[in-house]
Parts: sequence; structure tokens; C-alpha cells
Amino acid sequence: MNIVYFDIETKKSFQEVGGKLNIQNLGMSIGVTFSTARNSYKIYQEKNVNDLISELQRADLVVGFNHTQFDFQVLMAYTIFDFSHVPSLDLMLDIQAKIGRKISLDSLAEATLGLKKTSEGLQAIKWFKEGKLLEIAEYCCYDVKLTKLLHEFGAKHGKVFYVNNLNELTTVEVNWKPNAFSPSNTK
Repeated sequence: MNIVYFDIETKKSFQEVGGKLNIQNLGMSIGVTFSTARNSYKIYQEKNVNDLISELQRADLVVGFNHTQFDFQVLMAYTIFDFSHVPSLDLMLDIQAKIGRKISLDSLAEATLGLKKTSEGLQAIKWFKEGKLLEIAEYCCYDVKLTKLLHEFGAKHGKVFYVNNLNELTTVEVNWKPNAFSPSNTK
């Protein structure tokens, strides 16, 4: 099974494009995948966005963090392909459905793995404006790695952790085993 872990960074912020209704105007600066079939990362610039889209289309399962409502929507500006046909596991949406609120990748990774993100999306936009594509690629690769490690932990142990509003370590049970997903039950 080829699981493709995935994340993108954008060229612009929501403020610059007039809000979330204009997500298609954010533009991709860098996209990163990790494919279990090739056992390596791949970095895509905007000029190679069609190659990124092709890789996602061929995946047996795409795993990301808020990718169905964000990353896929940004990519819609580059294709007519309907990403709802891609077998997909959005870790953020799965956790949100279980606990009733959004939680960040950073919070889950720190509580579950003892790891933190290296930066945040607004910094990546600043780097893009400064022409620092290598910094964006490194940051995006690390986010993909955190997503992969979090998914693998959840698939192996059937749970992940976060710190709740009372500052208590809280368990969330998950069913992230790759064979639990097919195109019909991932929407």
C-alpha cells in the first residue's frame, strides 16, 4: 500500500486574498510528500504542481493534517480534478470529530511524540516573499514528518494524546490502520 503523507505551504495569507472564501488565490509555494512506496520525501515547487497532483491521484491513501479543507482547496486552482475521489485520512478532521473541536498538529505531536513544529505557516509566507524556498521546504518536510509519525503512532497504538483545556493529558482513541480506509469511507 502506498501511503502518501502530504503538506503544502502558500505564497499568500488569507488576509492578502480577502479571506477564506478566496482560498484558491493563496497559491502554492512548496508542496512536500513522503511516499511509503518510494520511502522518501519529494519537494515540489509551483512549477511542478501537476506532478504533485499526479502523485496524490495515484496514492492508495493520502494522509495529512487539515489537507481536505485547506491543501486540496489550494490545489484546486491548478486542476479540475475532484480530490474527494482520493482515498484520504485527514488527521485533524478525525480528531475534531472525536473531541468536538479543532486541535493543532503541534499540540498533538508534542503530547503524543514529545516533538514540536519548527515554525508556522505565516513564517513560511514571509520566507516566500524573501525568496527563501529552502527554509520553506525544510519546514514543510518536518510537518510531513510529524504527520507521518503521528499517524504511525495512532495506527500502532490506537490512540493519540493532547492536553485539554484543564491542562490534563487526554487520550483520543483512533482507528488509523491503513486497511481501515477506502475511497468510500474517507470522505
